[in-house]
Amino acid sequence: MKAPHTLVALVAASAILGGCASSNPQPYYGSNDGYRHGYDNTASAGYGTIESIQVSSGDGRTGGGGALLGGVVGALAGNQVGSGGGRTAATVAGGVAGAVIGNRVEANRNAEGQQMYMVRVRLDNGEYRDVTQDSVYDLREGNRVRIVDGRVYRY
Repeated sequence: MKAPHTLVALVAASAILGGCASSNPQPYYGSNDGYRHGYDNTASAGYGTIESIQVSSGDGRTGGGGALLGGVVGALAGNQVGSGGGRTAATVAGGVAGAVIGNRVEANRNAEGQQMYMVRVRLDNGEYRDVTQDSVYDLREGNRVRIVDGRVYRY
């Protein structure tokens, strides 16, 4: 009778943690500052001039894999503690704690040593667009550029 309770707890913990996972396939395009000022901050193409380039560290985004793996490991470890209702509670608590730790580990791994660059472009129509990307290989302030699919390129 203990196996069905454990299975139910594992399925419930997995369902809860699965809802926390990010399924957004879109890359990060920068702050929403443009939306507050009426600028279009989407990934559409545009031409303009680089106003500034700022360096920042990686933001440690996660895909949910660390949380899922941590949740499973935590639930399995929690299942080894206690008996009856205490075991079920320990399984759920272990799953939640493992998911939080796993997500944090994944975020730290993704942010480690990664620099991001926020490129501010003044478009030909007078609007500004902030684009965050992982490299600015040959980009300098004052360069004429085009923005295609959320990345800045010289032309």
